Amino acid sequence: MISFFRNFFQSKIGLPIFIGFLILVALAFAAADITGSTFGGVSGGDRVARVGDETITSSELSRTADSALRSIQQNNPTVSMQQLVAEGGLEEVLNQLIDRYAIGGYAEKYGLRAGDNLVNSEILQLGAFTGPTGEFDQTVYENALRRQGINDEILRRDLGDGLLAQQLLVPALAAPQMPEKAARHYAALLLERRRGEIAFIPSVSFAPEGEPTDEQLQAFYSENRSHFVRPERRVIRYAAFGADKIDADITPTAAEIKAFYDANPERFAASETRDITSFLVPTEDAARALVASIRAGTSLETAARDAGFNVSSSQGQTRDELSSSLGAAVARNVFEAAEGQVAEPARSSLGWYVARVDNVTRTPARTLEQATPAITQELTAQKRVAALADLSARIEQEVDSGTSLLELAETFDLEIDRTPPVLADGRVFGQPGQGINPGLRPVLETAFQMDESEPQLAELVPGQQFLVFDVEQITESAAPPLAEIRDQVVLSWRLAEGAKAAKEVADRVLGKVRDETNVAAALSEENAQLPPIERIDLERRQLFANPQQNPPPPLVLMFSMAEGSTKLYEAPNNIGWYVVNLEDIVTEDIPSDSPVLQQTRMTLAPALAGEYTEQITNAIRSEIGVERNEDAIEAVRKRLAGETN
Repeated sequence: MISFFRNFFQSKIGLPIFIGFLILVALAFAAADITGSTFGGVSGGDRVARVGDETITSSELSRTADSALRSIQQNNPTVSMQQLVAEGGLEEVLNQLIDRYAIGGYAEKYGLRAGDNLVNSEILQLGAFTGPTGEFDQTVYENALRRQGINDEILRRDLGDGLLAQQLLVPALAAPQMPEKAARHYAALLLERRRGEIAFIPSVSFAPEGEPTDEQLQAFYSENRSHFVRPERRVIRYAAFGADKIDADITPTAAEIKAFYDANPERFAASETRDITSFLVPTEDAARALVASIRAGTSLETAARDAGFNVSSSQGQTRDELSSSLGAAVARNVFEAAEGQVAEPARSSLGWYVARVDNVTRTPARTLEQATPAITQELTAQKRVAALADLSARIEQEVDSGTSLLELAETFDLEIDRTPPVLADGRVFGQPGQGINPGLRPVLETAFQMDESEPQLAELVPGQQFLVFDVEQITESAAPPLAEIRDQVVLSWRLAEGAKAAKEVADRVLGKVRDETNVAAALSEENAQLPPIERIDLERRQLFANPQQNPPPPLVLMFSMAEGSTKLYEAPNNIGWYVVNLEDIVTEDIPSDSPVLQQTRMTLAPALAGEYTEQITNAIRSEIGVERNEDAIEAVRKRLAGETN
């Protein structure tokens, strides 16, 4: 778990360390005063560290640890705060906070800046703040910040610090170079050629043909019972129901239709929507210059591209929708412009919008008579949902009161189906390739946590499809009686006995080869039909040429052996033994212009980024100055770990 935690902070998200950490730190700032507190040493009980002139508070460290845990849980939901603390996660969080403060302070010390326009650009690129149109949405932005307990100022401060770190570190990390001498060593390994032979001694060639005695078979089964354990399987009974089980009249009356019409005048009044193409620029002067260019004949797309801006389109937008997503001023100007025209530039919270009205759709008002079909359809759907909700509520009440599935089926006219015995992963027991009905997968995990004959109700499709189900039969995980799988056990016994004989042959061959007899001659002295020896002549890079397929283990063994050596490898599941004989290791000098050498340098170069990062951050820490309050850090650790004093 902690390896993922460390990898999370070291991933390349805009910047090899810090951009991936921005939002976590922003959450921590919500609980900390980051503008005016003074430290005066690290004796303060609420101060865990001092970095230059800045302080890191206990609450900031705690909140950042909480945020880090939530990020880890997205990949591993079972991780707890106690685990994170126990495995060093809190120390990682603190180190990242210290590095962030140190690098931000160092960058400012030497004149680096992150202006509003640059911060705005970063905000626009965050997918969490886009609305249904794919553009930045002010309402989505504000709601997202509110959910995280932070505000615009906090996020901008944090992004600004991250951008300072980016300006400082990217030049140092952008092009790490692996030294040629080191790269040459790794390239030589890739080009290393090994020659030898691999002989396979299969167990089946030595397996006894006769039947084992009952005593032999019983002893073998008792010793290897764990190899024959069958997994737990369950038979699930279920009855699906939906709108087809509704017996109430759901047709809306004329009075209901009129009441709906009167209650929703805006739905049936005249309306207007607009399709627009737009882009965002940082300043009013730039926006007006671009609008003038477009009105003079340049297309909006060309003007945006030449100026380095991205264009986006929105279709069927009402004035209220545009006002919500882009701002009231933008919506006003767009709805004042004629179709095909460019609206006057308008300011939003992130800059100035240049927008073209591509299409105007006007819908006239509808009378009650004209609206009746649509209202009828909508009210019918509402009544259907309400009736189905009532039906499911009545069934749920019966389930809660202990009514059996059979009784439910009789009362509500439901048809019961049942699965064959299924495993927890949805496969049908004893039927390779067969799986459970896909419609039952949402309840499979629950079914494997239930007792027999205790119905549950599940909503498969919200408001449309429900399922009431129980477990009819549970067969616990266990090894079956020997008589039930006797043929399978006999086959395994034969292979096991054959494997013993194959091992004896392999040992004899190994001894003879080590006494200077070649493998072929040693095998020929055995009275058995064996597969031909496989000659091997491979470079190491050929061994791993297919990343989708693992190389055979005997080949992997050959590439880890000393020249002139011979070793045995046991094949899995008692299928036999391999004799692996390595004759030669061939290496050649690699010229400086070798493509393999250059590729190796490029492949290994990113590995240097972590080392470079550690060196530069240690140097920055040393110059800025870092003091830790170990007592305060320990107090936070105990609190997060749930330890009592």
